Parts: sequence; structure tokens; C-alpha cells
Amino acid sequence: MSKYGTIPTSSSAGGAPLGGASPLDFISRAKARGAMALATRRPWRELGEIHTIGLPPSLGEAYLRVRANLAHFAMNYAIVVLVVVFLSLLWHPVSLIVFLVCMVAWLVLYFLRDEPLVLFGRVVGDGVVLAALAVVTLVLLLLTNATVNILSSLLIGFVLVVLHAALHKAEDNVDDEAGRWYAPVPSPPLH
Repeated sequence: MSKYGTIPTSSSAGGAPLGGASPLDFISRAKARGAMALATRRPWRELGEIHTIGLPPSLGEAYLRVRANLAHFAMNYAIVVLVVVFLSLLWHPVSLIVFLVCMVAWLVLYFLRDEPLVLFGRVVGDGVVLAALAVVTLVLLLLTNATVNILSSLLIGFVLVVLHAALHKAEDNVDDEAGRWYAPVPSPPLH
């Protein structure tokens, strides 16, 4: 039986790292998880429909729209914020390199890991990994003077997302998002 064209699930060659998985296995898993995450993205046309933009009649309605749209367009909004941060770092090459290195470290050590992290024969918990990555990222960004740049670009991205979420009429989004990780609360019926 030929295995040509299949994605290997384990490596029987002697060149496998000590963790048991080859780099090809890791890349295959990362691609599959990335494709799964991007599959939740909504069409950009839906995000940019002009006829769905309008001022909310009340602050409560604006809140409901924001909740529904944050759930409905979560991946799109994440992409928008990351693009704003990336664009803000184009004029700071050292900060961009540090940001990309930190992003790769987060992906490898936290988001794309299937097995627990083992250092010196001891299992390291996810909370410890999260705290260590956060501290290292913060220190590196402070050393490159990118902190103000990244925080301001995150703020700009956040304002863009909240502004769109508040102005986009979300009537259809409430029913679509009922079973998602962050289900919006539908507006109460008027009596």
C-alpha cells in the first residue's frame, strides 16, 4: 500500500527530535489548526456591506450589536487588529523583528502545542508557560521601545473594531452565533 501524498503522522526515521514528533509533523498540525481557525472567518463582503451600517437607537442596542458582531466576526476582527499592528511596525524594523519572534514563540510554545511542555524532566503547566511568555514579550518590547507603538496600534485596532461592531446591524448574527464560544444576548421583545 502506497502512502504517497499523505501527511505523515509520526516519524519512524532516526532524525526525529527528542520530543517524538518531527518538524514536518509540527508544520502539518500547525497548517491544519490555522486552516481550522481561518474557517471561522466570515466573508469580507459581509463585513463591509454598506446597507447594514446605521446608528444604534440606544446605548443598550449598541451594546447588543457589539456583542453579536464580536462573536460573528471574531476572526475578521482579529485579522484587522493584527494588520493594524503589523502596519504600525513597518517603520520600526527592529520592533517588527522582535514582534515576529515573539509571535512565533507564542505559536510554538502555547497555541500550537499538542503535548505538555517538559523541561528538565518536569511538566510545565500552561499557566506558567503563559506567564513566562507574557513577561518575556513585555521585556523584549520594552527593550526595543516598541511598547508605545504596539499599544497605540492595538488601541486604534480596538477602536476600529468596536466602532464597526456598534454601527453594523446585527439582526441576522444573533441566531447564527447561538452555539458559539461567546453567544450574544438577543434583544428582549418589546411588549
